[in-house]
Amino acid sequence: MFKEEGSVAYTMINGKRVPVVKCETEVVLRNTRTNQEYNSDKEAEDDVNDVNTDTKQEDLSRTVKIRIAKMPDILSDSSS
Repeated sequence: MFKEEGSVAYTMINGKRVPVVKCETEVVLRNTRTNQEYNSDKEAEDDVNDVNTDTKQEDLSRTVKIRIAKMPDILSDSSS
């Protein structure tokens, strides 16, 4: 399992500052034939590209868990 970190950035929409949220994810990337779990996309890609293994792209399975924090209320008018 490996994590992809989340972040919050802001953009202006119709003159209002609006958060753009990228959620943290936990990824389990596994070879369905061998049950090998990879620690990154690159590790899985390297296995597929390695001529010494018979791993194919279709052997890979990805499970993603998305962690969502409480979202800010983007519909409320902050001037009230």
